[in-house]
Amino acid sequence: MESHTASQRYLSTRGGSYGFSFEEVVLKGLAPDNGLFIPENIPSLPHNWQNDWCNLSFQDLAFRIFSLYISPAEIPHSALKDVIDKSYSTFKVPEIAPTITLNNKKRIYLLELFHGPTLAFKDVALQFLGNLFEFFLTRRNEGKKGKSREHLTVIGATSGDTGSAAIYGLSNKKDISVFIMYPTGKVSAIQEAQMTTITAPNVHCLSVDGTFDDCQDFVKTLFADPLVNESQKLASVNSINWARILAQITYYFASYFALIRLDGFDPLDDHIRFVVPTGNFGDILAGYFAKRMGLPMSKLVVATNENDILHRFWQTGAYEKHTVHGPAAEGGSVEDGAKAHPSGAKETLSPAMDILVSSNFERLLWFLAYEIYGPSMANIQDRKQIASSKVKEWQTDLKTKGGFSVEQKVLNAARKDFESERVSDEETITTIREVYKWPVAIGSKEGYLLDPHTAIGITAALRSVEALPGVYNVALATAHPAKFGNAVEMALKEEKDFQFKDVLPEQFIGLEDLPRRVTHVQKRNGLEGIRKLIVEEVEKELDRTYLDL
Repeated sequence: MESHTASQRYLSTRGGSYGFSFEEVVLKGLAPDNGLFIPENIPSLPHNWQNDWCNLSFQDLAFRIFSLYISPAEIPHSALKDVIDKSYSTFKVPEIAPTITLNNKKRIYLLELFHGPTLAFKDVALQFLGNLFEFFLTRRNEGKKGKSREHLTVIGATSGDTGSAAIYGLSNKKDISVFIMYPTGKVSAIQEAQMTTITAPNVHCLSVDGTFDDCQDFVKTLFADPLVNESQKLASVNSINWARILAQITYYFASYFALIRLDGFDPLDDHIRFVVPTGNFGDILAGYFAKRMGLPMSKLVVATNENDILHRFWQTGAYEKHTVHGPAAEGGSVEDGAKAHPSGAKETLSPAMDILVSSNFERLLWFLAYEIYGPSMANIQDRKQIASSKVKEWQTDLKTKGGFSVEQKVLNAARKDFESERVSDEETITTIREVYKWPVAIGSKEGYLLDPHTAIGITAALRSVEALPGVYNVALATAHPAKFGNAVEMALKEEKDFQFKDVLPEQFIGLEDLPRRVTHVQKRNGLEGIRKLIVEEVEKELDRTYLDL
């Protein structure tokens, strides 16, 4: 692909796939060898980017960044701009992802990522991904009719917000069927209502009697299943899809420039740490790409809840599942989606982060392996192969032994860019309560209301302030607090002036009373059951479509 730079070509983390285009990567989601797609090279920022980009809109920033990873031979610049503009036209604030001052004295800021249609950070990526799918299919199906048209079967697993954001991004889109699996009883009532009350005929919500990890395993197994791939063109909306990571890079740059405008941040003398509530490692991985591209930041802080596989890795170099069962697994709020289950995950007040294994961590492992083991090889191709062989070795141990450990030099490399913090439910509640009492500089007499996931980020930011006073800490606010109302009310039950109904978004009022469309799936029916359901539903959709033509 002579028309593509190295950062516009893609390979698999497991070494079996090279030279993929952006379009192929987006439509495949998962590599044929079950690896995750990454660019062959992380691009450097253009000369004078800080001056040239400092006053750009979010949409124009996104265009500059995406263009480094997408060849104009695949998506012409004018078309890419149209896709970007369409994707962010659904957001409620012109900044798309504003950065606000939370505590000026402590230098703690919030990057608000919940101004999209489903009030969660996933909207930033999934509005873009949905429009990418539509763009590629429209181009591929031009002039085609009936069964000659390409049809995309999009499958995804969700612990809450991915599902509703994907559904809002893909409902009623032509030539696309959407299947979203979520664990029964383990998403909040609002999240479930957001998904199941969308009655578009191409949307299928599958409530699985298992965990998020079970749902995610179903997705990966379907991608590897030759039978379903014979009849379906599968695509993924989970953060295993590279376009999800790419879209999220933009808001780190937007926040950097916002700090300069907002509070006199001096990029020559001051330092930033981005603090990211982290479950599946996709959001913070986008920050890693931003840092590697050249965005100035001192560290990315991995903030986990009590499902702390990532925190334990940064402390010890061991990446191991720690399962808990019975009373030890219980916790969180059933109303917000937490419910003890024999999966081994600890149930917490931040259910979107109740994950035993972080899928996107594999992408970081590849870059760490390339950095540490690559220099011993004679050429670039051999360096890529040794990185991939290390990833395959580690992932095999994770699957067969429940974990693996890396050498100290690999851990040291990981610690150059990252630190980690673990936050308990009790600390989460305390932070929601304390931050609500802070005087905030946003023109409101009330304090700032955090959702429990964002509260984990703020707790980690407070520890960062204590360790390194004077550093700017930007925590990512990943969801509107109304999505996890029980945790918020639990934290603020003693606040006499607090009324949860006062912060309830208009689109949530009456949502839970609307008709539902959902299919209940038994995990024991396994791959065969899921495959049969998907194939039958897609056939029904196509039959209806052909009748309408």
